[in-house]
Amino acid sequence: MDNLNYGIIGNCRSAALVSATGSLDWCCLPQFDSSSVFAKLLDDEKGGSFEIITKYNYEITQHYHGNTALLVTRFSDGENIFELYDFMPRYHKPNGKYNAPPEIIRYVKYIAGAPKFSVRYDPRLEYAKGETTHHIKGNFVVSITSKIQFDTLFLYTSFNKNHVISGEEITLKEDGYFLICYNEKILRPSTEKINLELERTKIYWLDWVDRTPTYKKFNKEIIRSAITLKMLTYDKSGAVLAAATTSLPETIGEVRNWDYRFCWIRDASMAIKVVSELGHKNTAKRFLQFIIDLMPDKDEKLQIMYGINGEKTLTEKTLEHLEGYKGSKPVRIGNAAYKQRQNDIYGILMDVIYEQLMKFSNDIENGEELWSITKGIVWIVDKHWREPDKGIWEFRGEDQHFTFSKVLCWVTLDRAIKVANIFGKHRKIEKWSAIEQEIRADIMENAWNEDVKAFTQSYDFYHLDASVLLMESYGFIHAKDPKYISTVKAIEKDLSNDGLLYRYKNEDDFGLPSSSFTICTFWFINALFKIGEEEKALQQFERLLSYSNHLGLFSEDIDFKTKRLLGNFPQAYSHLALIECAINFSRKQSEERILESIS
Repeated sequence: MDNLNYGIIGNCRSAALVSATGSLDWCCLPQFDSSSVFAKLLDDEKGGSFEIITKYNYEITQHYHGNTALLVTRFSDGENIFELYDFMPRYHKPNGKYNAPPEIIRYVKYIAGAPKFSVRYDPRLEYAKGETTHHIKGNFVVSITSKIQFDTLFLYTSFNKNHVISGEEITLKEDGYFLICYNEKILRPSTEKINLELERTKIYWLDWVDRTPTYKKFNKEIIRSAITLKMLTYDKSGAVLAAATTSLPETIGEVRNWDYRFCWIRDASMAIKVVSELGHKNTAKRFLQFIIDLMPDKDEKLQIMYGINGEKTLTEKTLEHLEGYKGSKPVRIGNAAYKQRQNDIYGILMDVIYEQLMKFSNDIENGEELWSITKGIVWIVDKHWREPDKGIWEFRGEDQHFTFSKVLCWVTLDRAIKVANIFGKHRKIEKWSAIEQEIRADIMENAWNEDVKAFTQSYDFYHLDASVLLMESYGFIHAKDPKYISTVKAIEKDLSNDGLLYRYKNEDDFGLPSSSFTICTFWFINALFKIGEEEKALQQFERLLSYSNHLGLFSEDIDFKTKRLLGNFPQAYSHLALIECAINFSRKQSEERILESIS
């Protein structure tokens, strides 16, 4: 498979990737950051998968069932037809809580004829570090690994268990199922009960989407991206993951491979801001509680990222026994970036706090805690904004005075002043305003390069960086300001390659970047839209949408030449930026229609 032609299924506890041919190639249980039980994605031979195999004359197509997270793979040779519904159960229980067990259901729906298929059921537990053996019991098949670390996985099925394990051909005469469970079931499943799980999960997603506004333009893309962002949230803590995978490389064969199954404060805050825009306040409230729980002490600094349960130590290790995606080593678990200092996270978090107070001011239960966090964040930024850091792109070399980091330090003070107004804490405003003005003056003096005619990546530097496009989005500068327009034009000239953007082109710790960072292209499209080049922005947006996979999903990166998807997948960054762009275009169209009706 030359592209990341996968669909994601999930239930806000974990997620799995299913290929366009119905092969389950990636899943970690019982939660997102657990060891993998299927990892063919990272090693064709050793990783393990659950494949549905039909003869060559079967045409295989795939789609999501309407506005849900149920993935449907259809197998047809014209006369013999069946469909595979893949999903992870999620729905409301009578007590008001969610049923979201660490399980994958593969419901096989009979359509016509006498379709035949065989199964390759081959889980490899614990990242395939040791041998996994299968044992057929009365009601289930249990897979066990114990040489490195003990773990088990259970398979329940309506089909002959011996035929499933041996890979013998199965003739489908009626609906059936496969149920993959991290835990042994207390009650024996049946086809009828599994079908009920499907219907309940379908209704959950339809209800969730029904609470999302309908947009005049790009509504389908907005909804699919919103569902994807929802699947990247971890219900138990409120954390939002950067992506569902680890070690999918930014460029094939290179070492830019990272574990993204964690909660970056920046990524998560940006995602939550978009989810709030779509009206899903409970998701936003849970994330704010996640942040509150991370900051028990008023003087405690935020890390840039945490484990999904709030873990602070995310030691990076390599799995040498796995070949990596398309041979791209190393395969990493954990992420050493958790130790870095990135000063921008405070501004991004303050922006979210302010947005939540504005949108849901009558429904904020933790105002006093948020005020304490606001004061603490301002104190930290006041003490440290003059210092260099690693920046948004997590350079592992020498710290620098990155423009984006400085702008977000300004955002911290700007939003904190607004929050102080909301809470009526006027004594803080004069002091904080002085800091805000000092940071602004510092940026205007040091980040602008007169020779380049642009705000550059860092102070006293000539290289450009796509992140400075966000200066307008965060309110630091007006879209029609000549310096901003000049910066957008300079970035287009220097960083755009066939309509796709580099993050930056200067050499970093691993050499020269060689792929496009998807969110940067969305940022550029938004910038074009804001400076008045709306038709050009729309054309580039529609072109970028065509580079998604067959299900409308995006990864972190895109190859400039081939347009194949690269990097971890699906990427929260990419989908939140897609939604922001799409909403802008939709609102513009609505405004034009209103003006037309008035005239």
